[in-house]
Amino acid sequence: MPLRATGARRSRRTPAATAATLATAALLAAAALTGCQSDATSQGSNLDPAQIDALEPPEAGECRMLTTADIGKPSNASATVPCVDPHTAETFAAGSLPDDFDDAAYDDQGLGPFAYEICGREFMDFLGADESLAMRSILSWTMFRPSEAAWDRGARWYRCDVVGGGPGSKTLVTLPDKAKGLLRKPADKWLACVKGRSVAKAPRVPCTERHTYRAVTTIRLGKAEDPFPGDKVVANRTRSFCGDSVAAWLGYPARYSYAYTWFPQSDWEAGNRRSVCWARTDQ
Repeated sequence: MPLRATGARRSRRTPAATAATLATAALLAAAALTGCQSDATSQGSNLDPAQIDALEPPEAGECRMLTTADIGKPSNASATVPCVDPHTAETFAAGSLPDDFDDAAYDDQGLGPFAYEICGREFMDFLGADESLAMRSILSWTMFRPSEAAWDRGARWYRCDVVGGGPGSKTLVTLPDKAKGLLRKPADKWLACVKGRSVAKAPRVPCTERHTYRAVTTIRLGKAEDPFPGDKVVANRTRSFCGDSVAAWLGYPARYSYAYTWFPQSDWEAGNRRSVCWARTDQ
């Protein structure tokens, strides 16, 4: 799923821009909905034999030590670990898929919107965040479903995990014993920054690390029922809003740099209606 991130600098409202890319939770949902699995090795690292090709839904509250490679797979059978031990993922929602998927193909396109609706909503409730804050966090979510072999045998379940990073991260950060409510009073450790000359080519890092840009605001571009307005409209509206929003966040300096991340039609159809604004901070 392609994403768009653009940078600009303003001096009395004169912008200049370049194109780039960035990864978010929406990408995790898309990555987990593509591809097929032919053996156990495609179900993640540190496998638990009892979970391979499992037919029954997993349980919420379980923790695992997942890797960035694991979160890009459609299914996962990594062994659980006690949540008091180091872990990078916690299951915050799990259950059976709706009856609509009883006769669906393994890569049914309806799984994307379902994941965004269920995992996205539960993710915010679990962490205590609104939509804007959730998109500006280093935390993200991924949805797993049964393996292809289990799907062919009738398994229809989902598992939503909160993870400490995303597919663009070099590594996933360790989560606390319990991640519930983590963003009610968010510390910089859980907020998203990037270190690089642009937002485009730099993975997200916690804002406690050295960084050049910080995600500071978002813009909502439409309602759930609205059709996609087109790349040009989305990019232009995002650029205009972010220029003003970042200026206000920085205290209206004479010169400042900012970046903005906007998302294409595939993300819109999955349910995302927001773009992200980034302020150059060099901290």
